[in-house]
Amino acid sequence: MRIVHLANHAQTIGNGTVNMMVDLACVQARMGQDVVVASSGGGFEPLLRRHGITHVPLQQSRQPWRVPSMIAGFNRLIDRFDPDIVHAHMMTGALISRFGSMRRRFALVTTVHHELQKSASLVRAGDRMVAVSDAVAQSLAERGIGPERLSVVLNGAVGAPRLVCRPAGRPVRLRHPNIVSVAGMYRRKGIADLLHAFALVRQQSVHEREFMPEPHLYLVGDGPDRASMEALAVELGVGEFVHFTGFVTDPRPYLASADVFALISRQDPCPLVIAEAREAGCAIVATRVGGIPEMLDDGAAGVLVPAGDHAQTAAKLRWLLLDSQARGQFAARAQENLQKLSVDRVSGEYMAIYQHTLAERESMRHRQIRLDARSARTPDGAL
Repeated sequence: MRIVHLANHAQTIGNGTVNMMVDLACVQARMGQDVVVASSGGGFEPLLRRHGITHVPLQQSRQPWRVPSMIAGFNRLIDRFDPDIVHAHMMTGALISRFGSMRRRFALVTTVHHELQKSASLVRAGDRMVAVSDAVAQSLAERGIGPERLSVVLNGAVGAPRLVCRPAGRPVRLRHPNIVSVAGMYRRKGIADLLHAFALVRQQSVHEREFMPEPHLYLVGDGPDRASMEALAVELGVGEFVHFTGFVTDPRPYLASADVFALISRQDPCPLVIAEAREAGCAIVATRVGGIPEMLDDGAAGVLVPAGDHAQTAAKLRWLLLDSQARGQFAARAQENLQKLSVDRVSGEYMAIYQHTLAERESMRHRQIRLDARSARTPDGAL
């Protein structure tokens, strides 16, 4: 099968949409599919080449004046590769795929990675839409997108080629006990909530030094809200114990050294880092929002807390830091049932969707041929 994946870029900046697209493309190529990735480029091209994937530069932008050149570039791409499937991972790619080649042979599959944006429903331009979690599918259903054109493929990152194909980074030396979070510095990721909860943990630990040494918090990631989060840590009186590492390409050394992993998001469609933390065998505390419960087996593989509840979050973090037996049990549970979060499972489900969508398009084509033939008949039935 000839497959073209479309994304705005292929940069190694921790973008979950791009990471998922790259992993999927690599696994499909490993399965023997003929795979092309079209984007404005970035740091993933060497990995794609190692998997035999062709990367084609294709500028994708929301600026209206660029639309004619984007469509022209897309049409050249289609003429060159004649794909069976075009898989668009972002809104721009979905739209140019629909309007760029009106007499297309390929089937268009679109994945909704972030239902947070109002533009997410625009990817209904595809023959088949895919949501990355049941939570995202429910959000799309509330916008009027019916189940007849919508599938769900839960994100996964276990065995991710972008990580497996490189040696793990050098071990990091963290202070213990610790809490590690890997997330972009965006308010929706709940960094402020985690800082407030950590401040409560610190306050309680001051009176319990004989039970637990002073805990530390490691925030792995970067983003536009980093400065305000650093200021909040100081304001809460925990600045000395909160370590902002910035973005790291490979978080595995931090996950391996974590006593507790925390993701306290306010909104999160289906974060790949939960799969990565489970694969690393972390005891996990995360919020019951978006696709997180699905990735934690509804609480069997990690502790779920309400978003915005600083007191309960602090209580669960402190419990796992203090109780080594409970921490070990949740670390073991995290590594159970990992096939559910594997990139091989994700690829297999997408391949089934591709085949089903192609079959539907072929059926519709034959139906249209029959209708055209009927309309060409004269009233008495003669041609």
